[in-house]
Amino acid sequence: MNQKIGTVTGRGFVDSAPVLERAWAVKSGLGWVGKNGNLISKQNGSYFFIATLIVDLPLQYDDPYAKDYCGTCTQCIDACPTDAILPNKEINGSQCISYYTIELKEALSKQTTVNTHNWLFGCDICQEVCPWNRFSKPHSEPAFEPIPAILNLSTQDWEEMSEEVFKHLFKESPLKRAKYSGIRKNLRWMQ
Repeated sequence: MNQKIGTVTGRGFVDSAPVLERAWAVKSGLGWVGKNGNLISKQNGSYFFIATLIVDLPLQYDDPYAKDYCGTCTQCIDACPTDAILPNKEINGSQCISYYTIELKEALSKQTTVNTHNWLFGCDICQEVCPWNRFSKPHSEPAFEPIPAILNLSTQDWEEMSEEVFKHLFKESPLKRAKYSGIRKNLRWMQ
């Protein structure tokens, strides 16, 4: 923008600040919010990242989607192993596997009723069953490729991993968001 328009002040976000990217994405016509709480596009499903630029430049914007194309489909609701997806596009965060394995920092007690179904970090079941994801396209971004060193790790390998190795392996990975202590917590919970 600076090269084509001139000096523009702003900041970019990709899940890096408290910006509700999907709300802006809906307003700009990129898709609709599905029953699973994700932004869904007719062309790409929900397997993509949303980037937001907040700038001091007046811009023309597209019209929002006028329709929710989920219709009567309830596949994401039906497939959610913890019943975290509620009617009316509400997500019960206190039941969501992603909340437990990524966001929750304190140790899980054995009295916790949520079964994480052996997910170590996050959960994508609601996206895996979404019919719109049949339109998603494989990426060609090298930075999104799996880390080869972790593809065949056993539970024991994860348990024996030191914090130094974790920091080295995941320095450019979303797993660093859960931190070493969070992954250790999740491993204990899975046992």
